[in-house]
Amino acid sequence: MAGTEVKIVTSPLDTSREGSIYTGQQTPQTSEKSESENGYIDHFTQDVRTSLFVEIQLLLITICTGIQDATTFPDYHCFASNQTGNTIFLCLALVIPKFNGDMFYNANIGTGLGVFLFAGWLTGQLSHVVGPRKRWWLILCNLVQTCLVFGAAAVQYRYGVRDHGPIAVGVVALLAFAAGSQVVQSRSLAATEISTAMATAAWVDLMIDRKLFVVDNHPRTRRVLFLIALVVGGLLGALIYRTSGSATALAVSGGGKGLATLLYAFAGAEKKKVNTSMV
Repeated sequence: MAGTEVKIVTSPLDTSREGSIYTGQQTPQTSEKSESENGYIDHFTQDVRTSLFVEIQLLLITICTGIQDATTFPDYHCFASNQTGNTIFLCLALVIPKFNGDMFYNANIGTGLGVFLFAGWLTGQLSHVVGPRKRWWLILCNLVQTCLVFGAAAVQYRYGVRDHGPIAVGVVALLAFAAGSQVVQSRSLAATEISTAMATAAWVDLMIDRKLFVVDNHPRTRRVLFLIALVVGGLLGALIYRTSGSATALAVSGGGKGLATLLYAFAGAEKKKVNTSMV
């Protein structure tokens, strides 16, 4: 109506005016930031799905294991990951003591086996608590393993290779802990055919496979690829050992494990189960 004054009343909580107070509502920028942060949290708390991508990661880790064992046996007369050999050596040490210092060193094989078992126990038990397939947990475990392998390489670069004594025991302990924590992954990811370390079971299971020559046989294919990866790692480790030394071989192994660690950030996730039950 003409001559009528219209007043616009604003709320004292209106943030569009100067001197307004906080309304308790998020601005669009804050909301977008929170959504982004929640997205990252959701991503790293997801359970990793066992896929072809993850199998490739396990095969990469297997190659790194082959490189390590190709250097630890000639250097320290023991294995960091293949505990069958260490177990037999330990039995020989108990029954025939004279082999100590000749065929092997008791401290090295005892450290290799003991630390490997402790690392497997610790990683496995913690996995039950936090979730064995949690992305952040797999990344953390692989990151720790990578640091341990690089640490062993650093010790060798600094002090050289000594087949026995405190330095030798220290290097064996670092590599054995990394290996013991590593082998838990294939169990956690339900890919036991790719153990990343031990070949005996894979060879036997491959030979007795009823569907050995069937084209569509995923477990058989996993075992074959695992054995090939382990052989490739052993050959690569031997080549680097002969040309550049064991410290370089361990550094290459650490680099491969570091790549596998990074790749876990991009692995596919398990689909979340939707609860369709009525409340």
